Amino acid sequence: MAQKLSSTPARELDKFIEDNLLPDTRFRIEVKEAIDIIWLTSIPLCMCRLSLSIQCPGWWPPRLLRVCLDCWARFCLSLVILIVVFQGGSSGKGTALKGRSDADLVVFLTKLTSFEDQLNRRGEFIQEIKEQLYELQRKRPTGVRFEIQSSPWPNPRVLSFKLSSPQLQQEVEFDVLPAYDVLVRHYRKSCIYGKPDPEIYRRLIRECTYKNLEGEFSTCFTELQRNFLKHRPTKLKSLIRLVKHWYQLCKEKLGKPLPAQYALELLTVYAWECGSGALEFKTAQGFQTVLELVINYRELQIYWTEYYDFEDQYISNYLHRQLRRARPVILDPADPTGNVAGGNPEAWRRLAGEALAWLDYPCFRNWDGSRVRSWEVPCVFFVSGGG
Repeated sequence: MAQKLSSTPARELDKFIEDNLLPDTRFRIEVKEAIDIIWLTSIPLCMCRLSLSIQCPGWWPPRLLRVCLDCWARFCLSLVILIVVFQGGSSGKGTALKGRSDADLVVFLTKLTSFEDQLNRRGEFIQEIKEQLYELQRKRPTGVRFEIQSSPWPNPRVLSFKLSSPQLQQEVEFDVLPAYDVLVRHYRKSCIYGKPDPEIYRRLIRECTYKNLEGEFSTCFTELQRNFLKHRPTKLKSLIRLVKHWYQLCKEKLGKPLPAQYALELLTVYAWECGSGALEFKTAQGFQTVLELVINYRELQIYWTEYYDFEDQYISNYLHRQLRRARPVILDPADPTGNVAGGNPEAWRRLAGEALAWLDYPCFRNWDGSRVRSWEVPCVFFVSGGG
């Protein structure tokens, strides 16, 4: 598909996205059915009391489930589970790519009562979940199979497994990430679309700076990361898909190291916010603007103030320290400790070289052969309140 994108004229990029990148309905149904299989087969074993609070964010069936479970035996844990299903963060945000059958489950546990708990006890809960999956397969031989991948680490961050069932046309790969539900009291109950209590970020910053773990607890803010994107215009999400597809092509060609894909997603949002902001726009312009920002990575300094800002003095001091770091700087809009662009200038240099080569391809040429005009977007000191 690399040749297909590079040779696609600028005026046909929307059709390229529609034909090649939009996920089909079958994938959405498959992942939903896979999750149903996990929970429906676990209910009789766990003798659970089930309480559901369902939100339906747009194009997919309900996928935000808060499940209260009272379990017995080894899985005798009082759990509050928030399941956000997404491909690398994408399905929950509405930016998943076609042809992928993987999903992430972020599991918030009431037994994790602090950031330190998450760091020290995540392996313990991953082991509990692993044993429960084996128990499900052993006691309910309904054709459901879990192929669980082993981890070499004593305190792993993630449990990866493949789920197969007669009800599914293909295997679905899952990553399960236990997390501390820091937002449960100070965000969801007070203001669904407002800012979290600044104390949440003060605690986060103290924990991360003291232990040199900046960005370690971004999973705790999955809900905010999803909310940041899920109400964005459909065409912006399509542009994000195109940029992600380009990134995957670069990854296949160049290998590692490359910047994090999440950084490219945020860079696309920034380009649209500052360069267009319209519901409808020329996809080639947005695509070219993102690649030009990649080329100018040494100047990037981008952050948002949707969930945290400079009003609290402690947070403000920390943000100023973050923004004085070596560029590129792209702060996670949900987690100020996470510079998703930082840590490896060589990765950006390699991607910038590829972006520069791509600007000569037909996908950035008008019908008369002239170069597409990119949006006028600054690289430095732009502050956005988000969408």
